[in-house]
Amino acid sequence: MTVRMNISGLTVDPMTNSPILILKEKDGDKVIPIWIGLLEATAIASELEKVRFSRPMTHDLYKNTTELLGARVSRIEICDLKDNTYYALIHFEFQDKTLQIDARPSDAIAIALRAEAPIFVNEIVFQKSKNMEPHYKESVSGEEGKKWTEILEGLDPDDFGKYKM
Repeated sequence: MTVRMNISGLTVDPMTNSPILILKEKDGDKVIPIWIGLLEATAIASELEKVRFSRPMTHDLYKNTTELLGARVSRIEICDLKDNTYYALIHFEFQDKTLQIDARPSDAIAIALRAEAPIFVNEIVFQKSKNMEPHYKESVSGEEGKKWTEILEGLDPDDFGKYKM
């Protein structure tokens, strides 16, 4: 089973200066933070803000090529979580077939935005992220660990603002 998600915000991790993409359940309270690269964050933010460049960026080129070949991105799915790494699939419709290709979640989301395709998270990802929690708590100790545990457990997507970098 999958859960429909929306982009709730983009923020920056103050410890690592890495961008964090916040996905929130469309009709619920589930939230997934995904640490992504700066270039991917820029690609996502530029599409959210409808910034147009004089030449196609990589994700635009991907979308344009897909359309030129007669395929359509029908949806993307964050499908797994292994060793603290999220995995995604881009789902296509092509000549009455449904096809999938492996992708990084940040790239899949940047493409989904351009293709106006919905974003989903597989229920297994939520389950695995919960299973990681005790391991995380064991690996971070002391006052710093308590502080970050409280921050992460209290995250509210509204705290991040709207697509700020």
